Amino acid sequence: MSQNPKPQAQVDSLTTLALSFADCRQHSLALCAKLSPEDHMVQGAPFASPPKWHLAHTTWFFSTFILEPLARHPEVPESWKTLFNSYYNGVGKPHPRAERGIISRPALTEVLAWRAAVDEQILAIVGAGTLDKTALDLIELGIQHEMQHQELLLTDLLYSFSHNPAYPRYSATNPLGIPAVEAVGWHQLDGGLVDIGADAQGFSFDNEYPRHRQFLETFAIADRLITNGEFREFVAAGGYHDPQWWLSEGWDMVHDQQWQHPLYWLEDGQVFGLQGIQTLDLNAPVCHLSGYEADAYARWAGCRLPTEYEWEHAVCVLGASPPPPAGLSIQHSGPGWFGSVWQWTSSAYGPYPGFSPDTGAVGEYNGKFMSSQWVLRGASFATPQAQRRHSYRNFFYPRDRWQFTGLRLAKTVTLP
Repeated sequence: MSQNPKPQAQVDSLTTLALSFADCRQHSLALCAKLSPEDHMVQGAPFASPPKWHLAHTTWFFSTFILEPLARHPEVPESWKTLFNSYYNGVGKPHPRAERGIISRPALTEVLAWRAAVDEQILAIVGAGTLDKTALDLIELGIQHEMQHQELLLTDLLYSFSHNPAYPRYSATNPLGIPAVEAVGWHQLDGGLVDIGADAQGFSFDNEYPRHRQFLETFAIADRLITNGEFREFVAAGGYHDPQWWLSEGWDMVHDQQWQHPLYWLEDGQVFGLQGIQTLDLNAPVCHLSGYEADAYARWAGCRLPTEYEWEHAVCVLGASPPPPAGLSIQHSGPGWFGSVWQWTSSAYGPYPGFSPDTGAVGEYNGKFMSSQWVLRGASFATPQAQRRHSYRNFFYPRDRWQFTGLRLAKTVTLP
């Protein structure tokens, strides 16, 4: 019998962490279960990554930051530490992102065996109860990191499949039709000082801190997302051919890339998605927009994009709560604050006042990307439930549109 039994609260906490870790790792494998070995290698663009790389990189994260300092990491070829490092220059030289699709070796079976060995070690050390808070926090960070890659795995795979003339289906389940939506309504919120950022409850990334105050003018924000049908009106009105609606860089992208409509829209009112080719659902939230396209539509509609602070304040005031995941198809989810599509804001991605990145190499996780990107808020249908929170700050370059991204309108309110 142990002379120093652990407090029950600590035992429960470690059990919860172990279950979260096991569930997360298993979910990544479940997402890949219907893929062929060839599918695991496909990389449709330099900005995307093959499924096999996602499986290996998330394993590299746990091995590098948690097991190596404890000398508990499974021995693998030294080259793997380069091949599956994404951008952590503090722990080595990463392999070029654009060349991840040529990594035919190690084989998928070797990557899966490595995952299993790392999983076994992580669960063993958590179960032993000997880790300090720093190590336990790193495991939680690794879990949240892998959740991000689960969504990226789907977006990257969809982009790669879209370049296959056969338009392969990832999911055999056809999406459900969405009922007709009401005309856009508006929530008017008073201005003033508001609290922004994560509180002390639950996990948050370093870029969600510190909680601070922002001043907002009175504004109005739409009660739902913009639909495919509404965005099709912008297309039909010649929105992609009229420079008055576009930021200069956006207009250059329209011409350079020959954009005519959102990504994955096809001829004859069809669209390509995870379920293959489908009829474009005019009531579903428009998806796969760049920030430039979202901004152009908002201008055309006589509105604007909300700031990230307006969006977060509205969610908190209106008491919006994330719905549970509804499968791998776009759902309207009522007002769509969470779980439909990510929503572009007009805010540049930068640090909050007093921001301090995490210490060590993991400090490269968010802070180094605070340049030239825009903030998105909410969550998509592919976002894990644990990451659907009001303070979450997603970020992409405004030219990016292969993610599950849409928009919600906002307006400035002129007071008498």
